[in-house]
Amino acid sequence: FAILYLPYSIVGPFVGVLLDRWSRRQVLLYGNGIRALVVLVVAWLTSNGSADLTLGFVVLIALGINRFILAGLSASLPHTVTRQQLVAANAFSPTIGTLFAALGGLFGVVVRGALGGGDAGSVTLLMVAAVGFAVSGILSLRMPKNLLGPDGSQPRDTLGGVAAGFVEGTKVLWATKLAFRAVAIVTIHRTAFGVVTALVILLIRNTLNPITEPEQALGQISLVIGAAAGGAFVAAVITPRVTKAFGVVRYTSAMLVLAGIVTTSGMAIGTMPSLLVGAAALGVSGQAVKICADTVVQELIHDDHRGRVFTLYDVVINIGLVVGVAFVALTSPASGQSILDLIVIAVMLLLAALWYYRGRNTPAAQIAVGQSPDEGRPH
Repeated sequence: FAILYLPYSIVGPFVGVLLDRWSRRQVLLYGNGIRALVVLVVAWLTSNGSADLTLGFVVLIALGINRFILAGLSASLPHTVTRQQLVAANAFSPTIGTLFAALGGLFGVVVRGALGGGDAGSVTLLMVAAVGFAVSGILSLRMPKNLLGPDGSQPRDTLGGVAAGFVEGTKVLWATKLAFRAVAIVTIHRTAFGVVTALVILLIRNTLNPITEPEQALGQISLVIGAAAGGAFVAAVITPRVTKAFGVVRYTSAMLVLAGIVTTSGMAIGTMPSLLVGAAALGVSGQAVKICADTVVQELIHDDHRGRVFTLYDVVINIGLVVGVAFVALTSPASGQSILDLIVIAVMLLLAALWYYRGRNTPAAQIAVGQSPDEGRPH
């Protein structure tokens, strides 16, 4: 987890300044083009049998470009829908992305198997992926260059200007209290997600199955992942409607309570049915919290700073995930049966819910769902 997430977390906040300097449409165009070239390099290294640090480094570059593009897409979304449609758009976008990622993974498994597996199959799939990235970049040309922003003043291009832009973006997020709380809430939930993920793997692999049955354990882990994905899909469907009735702050707080009680209880019981219920609760709460937090940040952070803030946002939640996994590595036995870890995340999620709920009646909480402070009920 640390190898996958931390390298971009170091440079991401500084690179994010560029999302408020460059045309985000151009970021999609050139970012996907560069990503296609990097994937071709990965294919070349794979075909030559390379399995050293060079291959790992190039893969990390590809993953970093992916995170950069995703942050740009999040910052661009308010330019493509009305304020009233933001919650629905934030629900639809990651869901459809996850769906097609799953379909792509399934396609890869089938095609690689049909090609006999091994490096030859992997190289073929990588080349197909490179073509897909190139096509994605070309399709971005169908949008006007300035459609996705940024709109206003732009930071300087010098290294000092980039650093100053990062600091300014951090200050803007800190000053926008509800947006800061929203990012913090997602980070807390992602930390809990990291803890639960690591515990589930240990519990299923070392406690619920004989050590000699890794394939059976893998199948059960896949079921848990499927339950979490199902929960995320439910959240994508219900969140736009529920937030209209209760507001993003109340709804987010309720989802944190759900995760704090149901997920930790399922983990404590420690049977496959209880793990599936807990995973579904974690999936629905995580997706709901992320949808609402994205909407809050998009509404309350001005476009001049939105790219920097979303990149910082992406970085801190990934660090939260790594922290959660590392916490389990330091505190949990190999069996995955750690009451201490479950108590910690339960208390953390419930306190986070209470902290976030305190902001329900602020004018900013109303603006975050596309209303003026005088419209509708308080949120």
